[in-house]
Amino acid sequence: MKDKVVCYFSAAQSEQPIIYRLVKNYDLIVNILKADINPQKEGYLVTELEGERAKYEEGISFLKSLGVIVEPLSETVMWDEDTCIQCGACASFCPTEALSIDRDSMEVSFDNSKCVICEMCLECCPTRAIRLHFEVQGAAR
Repeated sequence: MKDKVVCYFSAAQSEQPIIYRLVKNYDLIVNILKADINPQKEGYLVTELEGERAKYEEGISFLKSLGVIVEPLSETVMWDEDTCIQCGACASFCPTEALSIDRDSMEVSFDNSKCVICEMCLECCPTRAIRLHFEVQGAAR
């Protein structure tokens, strides 16, 4: 099983070796996609977790037992091909090549499966053809 989740941590939780425990005790592969911790040591972690279904579910239960709020990743980047002027600015900023430019046709394409929602493309697009889309799931943030 493989899924992207957002974990919201309190200050007390951010001081614990939680990711280490997910790897060691539940044999999960943890890919940290984005993280932010404020000066009060509260924050969030966007991560992709992968492992056997039973271990994955045990790992999620472990997080919840610690009081970590775990939600499915509900934020995605949307690319509007009709609004795009094919300038390629986004492709030069995209660290995962989710937005890329074909050198033969000079056309931009978007592969959402590669996107880690770093949001670098949002700032550089002159026509705002790239935007965030939030799906309504679980508790509102």
